[in-house]
Amino acid sequence: MKLQDQLPAYAPESYHDFTKPENKTAMETAIAKIRSTFNTKYSNWIDGKPAHSDKYFNSLNPSNTSEVIGSFPLGTIDQANEAVESAWKAFQSWSKTTPEHRAGILLKAASLMKARRHEFSAMMILEAGKNFAEAEADTAEAIDFMEFYAREVLRYAEPSNLYQMPGEKDEMFYIPIGVVIVIPPWNFPCAILAGMTVAALVTGNSVVLKPASDTPAIGYMVAELLYEAGFPHGVLNFLAGSGGTIGDTLVSHPKTRMIAFTGSLDVGLRINEMAAKVHPGQIWLKRLIAELGGKDAIVVNHDADLEAAAQGIVASAFGFQGQKCSACSRAILHKDIYDTVLARVVELTNKLTIGNSAENPNMGPVSSERAMKTILNYIEIGKTEGRLMTGGVRTSETGYFIAPTVIADIKPGAVIEQEEIFGPVLAVIKADSFDHALEIANGTKYGLTGAVYSKNPEILDRARNEYFVGNLYLNRKCTGAMVGSHPFGGFNMSGTDSKAGGKDYLLLFLQAKSVATKL
Repeated sequence: MKLQDQLPAYAPESYHDFTKPENKTAMETAIAKIRSTFNTKYSNWIDGKPAHSDKYFNSLNPSNTSEVIGSFPLGTIDQANEAVESAWKAFQSWSKTTPEHRAGILLKAASLMKARRHEFSAMMILEAGKNFAEAEADTAEAIDFMEFYAREVLRYAEPSNLYQMPGEKDEMFYIPIGVVIVIPPWNFPCAILAGMTVAALVTGNSVVLKPASDTPAIGYMVAELLYEAGFPHGVLNFLAGSGGTIGDTLVSHPKTRMIAFTGSLDVGLRINEMAAKVHPGQIWLKRLIAELGGKDAIVVNHDADLEAAAQGIVASAFGFQGQKCSACSRAILHKDIYDTVLARVVELTNKLTIGNSAENPNMGPVSSERAMKTILNYIEIGKTEGRLMTGGVRTSETGYFIAPTVIADIKPGAVIEQEEIFGPVLAVIKADSFDHALEIANGTKYGLTGAVYSKNPEILDRARNEYFVGNLYLNRKCTGAMVGSHPFGGFNMSGTDSKAGGKDYLLLFLQAKSVATKL
């Protein structure tokens, strides 16, 4: 019996309810276990061998910066070149394995992560500053990617339905493309890192994984799990280090075939430029997945459920401290309900708790001192552009904590209405009409997510057709894309619209070969 015939239909992982004492205790136990690993000195992995360096960098707990999660070697240019060569060598045999074999390994990896899901979540609580629910959702999404892509690679392995020319046997099948450089972000350090990595591996490619420098420990955990599941060393190489040093080398190497990147617009544009250049010995045009930033807006029409809209705005703006490319950083409110919704948003925001992520508040710290300074600078700009309603300050010196901030009466074109802040800052804008609201919503260089609240089917239909974003949500918050249900990726400067977690995604890691045989 074929593997695909043995598998149940895909369904997303369910979440634990941490108001239940047994679930809360299980997470606290996992946090204590991860804490016991603090100050570990880690290695990189190239071709199945540990790779050290003369220089190391520390990963800190953003809730308490005196705590060192672990120390990681700063990968060198020579190690980056070695990692690509290792991946290229391993690709020669790995690319010849069957999709069934690779899918089986990926399903085992999913099973292993399910068994240890609280430990992966605990590391994100301590290293990334996520609360229990945000960390749980990140881990569950990583599992969903594994389960979904394992099934998808089997679908791509099925024979293509081609018109058969008389006297011929006509076929088309999909083959791997080569060495993939995976450069994930720090904000979804398990889900996005795992999703991009396993998509490359399960389609028969080899990988050099460069984790984000703010969250290398969770990346290391994922790599270890994938090795344990059966993905060979050499096929997967793990290399932490500076993006400006090893990142440039990995992207530019002539044997690199593809780069899968999620991160900031500036870095994405730099990678795009480097990847477009053909280097000596390079015999292909490199592929690039670039999922970049967003300046996402929730539009509330005058006929909306105002309570649902206010709750959706606050959840989307301040979940994980607003550090999501899908976060609501703009609330565009119809003038007739502007004051009412603004007041309720401020009221709900003021009820949010902020503190050490291990204590499971509504909001934890932002990711780093660098991020904190950038966000606070944007808040100062925002104070000159609008009316500060709440927040706007750092709340603790022990970690990178910023109070959730609402700034009202922002005009279209203002700095905090246009630029991605990537923090707990919400700009509130008044619209004269739904036409005006759409004009404002579409008036940035981004096009990632958006939401519209309205009870009018005609308004919702117009949003469906005229709101130019890759992921649109109607009468719900604009965060929380689910694998298999909400293929994720944006328009314009939000990136290449890869639609991660959708049925088109694996095709980006494959190339089609057509064979016609004369009978």
